Amino acid sequence: MTFNELYEEQRAKYEALVSRKNEKTDFYNGIFNRYKNPVLTRDHAPLFWKYDLNPKTNPFFMERLGINAVLNSGALYLNGKFYLIARVEGADRKSFFAVAESESGTDGFRFWDYPVELPDMYPEETNVYDMRVTQHEDGWIYGVFCSESKDTSSSDLSAAVAAAGIVRTKDLRTWERLPNLKTLRSPQQRNVVLLPEFVDGKYAFYTRPMDGFIDTGSGGGIGFGLCDDITNAVIDEEKITSCRKYHMITEVKNGAGAVPIKTAKGWIHIAHGVRNTAAGLRYVLYCFATDLKDPSKVIAEPSGMFLGPLGGERTGDVSNVVFTNGAAVTPDGTVYIYYASSDTRLHVATTTLEKLTDYVFNTPRDPGRSVDCVKQRCGFIKKNLEFINN
Repeated sequence: MTFNELYEEQRAKYEALVSRKNEKTDFYNGIFNRYKNPVLTRDHAPLFWKYDLNPKTNPFFMERLGINAVLNSGALYLNGKFYLIARVEGADRKSFFAVAESESGTDGFRFWDYPVELPDMYPEETNVYDMRVTQHEDGWIYGVFCSESKDTSSSDLSAAVAAAGIVRTKDLRTWERLPNLKTLRSPQQRNVVLLPEFVDGKYAFYTRPMDGFIDTGSGGGIGFGLCDDITNAVIDEEKITSCRKYHMITEVKNGAGAVPIKTAKGWIHIAHGVRNTAAGLRYVLYCFATDLKDPSKVIAEPSGMFLGPLGGERTGDVSNVVFTNGAAVTPDGTVYIYYASSDTRLHVATTTLEKLTDYVFNTPRDPGRSVDCVKQRCGFIKKNLEFINN
């Protein structure tokens, strides 16, 4: 085939992919709907991101700058459209951010022509990923992401240091870089989320205190802290909110996910919990709620996982994983939850504020022991059978 024929063949595949309509699967739990197709994959990257389109310098129409995966994405519903600030991982293992736009929120996402160009404030920074995007009441849109650097204090070539990078924008096109978040009691940070509203006149962050890059160590769960000035963000003290617990889905570690969603009953969080298995770490999503007046106080925590990997979602670069750092809420109360599977592709699940609130506040808590879980379930069954038989 000629260069032009190869290009046209790939262009047609790309257009068919991004134009493909999505549909709900037959999955049912009454809480949310799953969709058949991922909303973003490596194949959603425009051809001009990957191929040199000049036949003289690329006669065999080869990929020159490959894309390996598109995953963990911040999300916004803005001016009637959905925007995903996705993590795009190149074939070189470096990640960057890129904005994809859609009218529907479940399909038709197209990347803007150019990825996000972050101001280069930290020469030691090697990699960036997993941006949470907060439309704050101060008028700015903030992005908080993981800034990864080599740990020069270690002889281990793979040793790294994680920090929380901060940027802000008005239009998702021009980004101002602010100094990285400093937490005086935690050596490293990742999975940091900015609350959309001030708390006692201060900026409020959910953090993940860590002793090391992978291991949370003494970190007890999802932290909460306040800072006076986001242009030089310093948190003196972190209070643990949602805790890590033995033999639960948060046993190994847990971290904030999407920006908390405000409801009449409290802030609803969709977070991730991690446990160890014989096949490695398993990541799932779980929910909890914090108080509107005191967002460090957990007021509801339904038992178990909210969403886990199913079917093909369980395979990929890092298998048996789902992860979220973005959700969007429309004026009619529809909630779009964007979650990645196995560090490879991005999916969407939809629910409503009413359903999500019902789930979080009316689902029983985990009793913590098998014997008590059996008692809880037997009481549940007895109540149902009595209702059926009366």
